Amino acid sequence: MITIGVIGPTWTNERIKRSLKMFPNFKPIYKTSNNIYDAPDFTEELKEQCEVLLYSGYIPYSISKGVIPTHIPAHFVPIKGASLYRALYKLQKEEKNMKKLSIDTLSPYEINEINDELEEDYKLIKYEGKLSLANTDEIVQFHERAYQNEQADCVLTGLKIVSDRLTEKGIPNEWLVPTEEDIIVTLERALLSTEERKKLESQIVFGIIHIENLEQLKRQSISEQHIQRLFIEIQKTILDFVEQFEGYLTVLNGNEYLFVTTRGTFERVTQGYKYFPLINDLKREQHVSISVGVGFGTSANQAGNHARMALTQAIDFSGEKCFIVREDRSVIGPIDKEAPLTYPLNITDKKLLKQAEKSSVSPHYLRKIVSIINRQNKNTFTAQELASLLGITTRSAHRILLVWLDAKIVEIVGMEKLRSKGRPRQVYKLLI
Repeated sequence: MITIGVIGPTWTNERIKRSLKMFPNFKPIYKTSNNIYDAPDFTEELKEQCEVLLYSGYIPYSISKGVIPTHIPAHFVPIKGASLYRALYKLQKEEKNMKKLSIDTLSPYEINEINDELEEDYKLIKYEGKLSLANTDEIVQFHERAYQNEQADCVLTGLKIVSDRLTEKGIPNEWLVPTEEDIIVTLERALLSTEERKKLESQIVFGIIHIENLEQLKRQSISEQHIQRLFIEIQKTILDFVEQFEGYLTVLNGNEYLFVTTRGTFERVTQGYKYFPLINDLKREQHVSISVGVGFGTSANQAGNHARMALTQAIDFSGEKCFIVREDRSVIGPIDKEAPLTYPLNITDKKLLKQAEKSSVSPHYLRKIVSIINRQNKNTFTAQELASLLGITTRSAHRILLVWLDAKIVEIVGMEKLRSKGRPRQVYKLLI
């Protein structure tokens, strides 16, 4: 795990937390305050705990630069194209004839790029002074003069306090807020910048591709030649995919293939464990169902063992999924989910072990279920919701919850009233 310190105002918390769920290698420590001048103190506090620092924007980064150690990579979330498009769209909805803009955060080059792409002709007037909270009055006065002198129809600003002041004065404006896309791009750069990350780039990766419905495909084939052609088509599709990893492919047996690549390449091609199209490609083109297990390791033997463990997780998760087991035996998956599950294969939590023993559920399965529930960002759930999450019947979910109540894994915290006729549903809360 790579410890990342996140510094910024409280409004950024939820947005950055959502984006960080897509980066299971990061272990975040949040330091948030609506007083931006707390950023240097937060930096001092985090520099002994973190391998990389992330600031919500340029201003908290700029006022903290003097105390950021040279050996710690520091990044801030920039205002990029998506933020600008969104702001312009919102302004145009309110100001139909908008043609002149007063700006402070962006460069004229960025606006001119928008002009070229959208075939617009926005005229610009830009605040050239230093963008900081200390200059708030000066920035507000600049935009106000531009609007009053008809040099600008609207204002684009990167400072919330400036936007609030302009709104009080009745001046059309939009506060430029980073999008989640901006945050994700910055997190990708932060991940690649750490020393630990650079070491992991060359780590060996084994992947096992397991064909689940091979026997069914054989039975459906009209001849031996048809079966052989099918194998050739399957192998070609897999080979084309593995080539993207600059990897090596070999056949393990009739229904399994093994590919070998490096971690850096694997993570770039899968876009940080978010993109693995081979499963859908084989399903669509050859009606082949596969599960994939990917193993990371510091040796070939370790990576191979972890790949087999990951394949077991994928098959247990109902199949047609890709799971990863990392060098620390933690699990990530399924790939292609917006926020994949992460849970350990080795359970050392004494409390969890004790509760698993009471509930007659394996510690590993209990941890897996807890991870599935926690991913929903909800503290409470009903039996029906648990059944949907686990892919089981409501009756089975009720049986699990009765055992968990006895083992003090959950407690009943209320009742959910239904709009339609029916009995109210009990609402449960996890205690672990």
